[in-house]
Amino acid sequence: MHVLHVVRSVASAHGGVAEAVIQTSRAQELIGDTVEIVSQDDPQALFLANIPYAVHALGVGKLGNFKLSFRLWSWLREHAARFDGIVVHGVWSFANLAVRVAARRSAVPFLVFPHGSLDPWFSKNYPVKAAGKHLYWPLQSAVLRDAAAVVFTSETERDVAAKGFPRCDWNSAVAPIGICEPEGEPQTQSECFYGQLPSLRNRRYLLSLARICEKKGCDLLIRAFARVAQIEPTLDIVIAGPDEGGLAARLQSDALARNIAHHIHWPGILQGDAKWGALRNAEALILPSHQENFGIAIVEALTVGRPVLISNQVNIWNIIDADEAGFVEDDSEIGTLRLIERWLRLTEIERELMSVRAYQCFRRHFTIEQSAETLRTLFQSCTAKPATVSPSLICSR
Repeated sequence: MHVLHVVRSVASAHGGVAEAVIQTSRAQELIGDTVEIVSQDDPQALFLANIPYAVHALGVGKLGNFKLSFRLWSWLREHAARFDGIVVHGVWSFANLAVRVAARRSAVPFLVFPHGSLDPWFSKNYPVKAAGKHLYWPLQSAVLRDAAAVVFTSETERDVAAKGFPRCDWNSAVAPIGICEPEGEPQTQSECFYGQLPSLRNRRYLLSLARICEKKGCDLLIRAFARVAQIEPTLDIVIAGPDEGGLAARLQSDALARNIAHHIHWPGILQGDAKWGALRNAEALILPSHQENFGIAIVEALTVGRPVLISNQVNIWNIIDADEAGFVEDDSEIGTLRLIERWLRLTEIERELMSVRAYQCFRRHFTIEQSAETLRTLFQSCTAKPATVSPSLICSR
């Protein structure tokens, strides 16, 4: 199959959605499909040279997050018929409308990955934006209705999405994102990480690998860690990721006021060998998010046998809990404190056993082969029957 992915950006600074596009593309190519990506990135952006797929960067759209782009509209109308299927990532954007029109015009099936953006959490916490979304809903719901499938990355995401908006009459399917196990030499990756943070060599640390934003619960992590730092002086925290809205500076001030600034490390975005080195040498990944659609960093930690300490607002928490691949608590300061305390109470043997279970969890649920075959099955089903998907994958209408 020849598949087109449509996404706002493939820049790593945009977090999990961009990484999901790269991982999904890699999965498809491993089973013999071919992939192209169209994005609204600046065509002169240097990071595009590092994307191993054909990326048609058409330039930044207008009107805020809506990203109005007549160039994207024209490109899709001209090229949609070249593909056997189209995947559009995210909702509430002009790209959704453009894909719907182009796909219907060319008789090409399309899938929509909401990537958590239909979660009622956003409406509850951002009521002004929620009002605008409800006004836009008649247009957005038409896109979801006409998609061959609205693809959710977990059963929890599917279930909560149906509660947030009226008339959710779409075909829904569940397809977890799979990733490859990391390539490269572990020792080289470790040295790359320690080259960026030499003060951490021979130190114990928990790793937060995510955008630094309100949703990720970084403030909870700072406050909870402050309550254990004095009794565990050998433990540090690494908070790695792009800063959104200057939150890092406020968190650093909080850490200083709580006298734990020397225990908190802020390397910014970690990529490639440095990222894998950080994961390999961490005792565990910690992510006390208030809302987390999937959490690719969680699965990346599992690939190298690192347990994960997460909130029960991470939509794959039930898999982690059932496989005993980490700990799960509430998305609160007390819940985050309990995550750290439960980890610290483990013996060395118990931590090693949990590391083994973490890797087994990855192999059981999140391999890239599983992801690729699921996506291909979805497309093959809707190619044969344009209005439906496979009964084994369909969840609701």
